[in-house]
Amino acid sequence: MKKEKSDIQTSRETKKTDIQKIKETIEEIRPFLNMEGGDVDFIKYDEESKTVYVKMLGACAMCIAQDETLEIGLLEAIKEKVPEVENIINTPL
Repeated sequence: MKKEKSDIQTSRETKKTDIQKIKETIEEIRPFLNMEGGDVDFIKYDEESKTVYVKMLGACAMCIAQDETLEIGLLEAIKEKVPEVENIINTPL
């Protein structure tokens, strides 16, 4: 079955809204990372794999607790606003 233009537009609008929610969540978490000398940048959201890609910066880039920050901090906060998200991946330096 062929997708209608309105279906495609709705999908794009939903994705944009999800990305906005993800970025807003990162902005909410950022001050806590900054207090420890770290930071995080949003790279992209892959709707198909339900994965958020970020880049940990500063102290966070080399921190031994990086995985916990990603999984317990960022991922859980993002899932509260975008429940479809299943994974978060830190892109390599």
